Amino acid sequence: MVGGILSRVLKGGEQDNAAADFPAGKSEAAWKADLTREQFHVLRQHGTERPFSHPLNAEKRPGTFHCAGCGAPLFDTATKYDSGSGWPSFFQPLQGAVGTSTDYKLIAPRTEVHCARCGGHLGHVFDDGPAPTGQRYCMNGTALSFAPAEHG
Repeated sequence: MVGGILSRVLKGGEQDNAAADFPAGKSEAAWKADLTREQFHVLRQHGTERPFSHPLNAEKRPGTFHCAGCGAPLFDTATKYDSGSGWPSFFQPLQGAVGTSTDYKLIAPRTEVHCARCGGHLGHVFDDGPAPTGQRYCMNGTALSFAPAEHG
């Protein structure tokens, strides 16, 4: 179901009011009130931060990366690796955490990655990652938050 919603919502790279169809959907005004300007640009307007600009690119502690928009868990640190791209990269998301759609904004189509809970734009996935999946989920650090694992 998320894939169908994403296909409808993300035609041409722009979101419309159908984003409210997501479990954590909100109005554009509510998103603007809850997010920083940069987070709104990335998560809701499909922007991209500059490479090597976000501190989460260097985060290596055990823990979980969450959606900065709705707080949904997205990636485990065990799947994070240094791709050299300048953005936090992972070879696999948590099960059911993300959805994808086709991004036609550049000459060649790319696979855009979105939070399955709120529809927020996270980044793109490419087929040049490491084993075991061969995928590189290249995410904007601005679209993520990090929760270190609790030691107990």
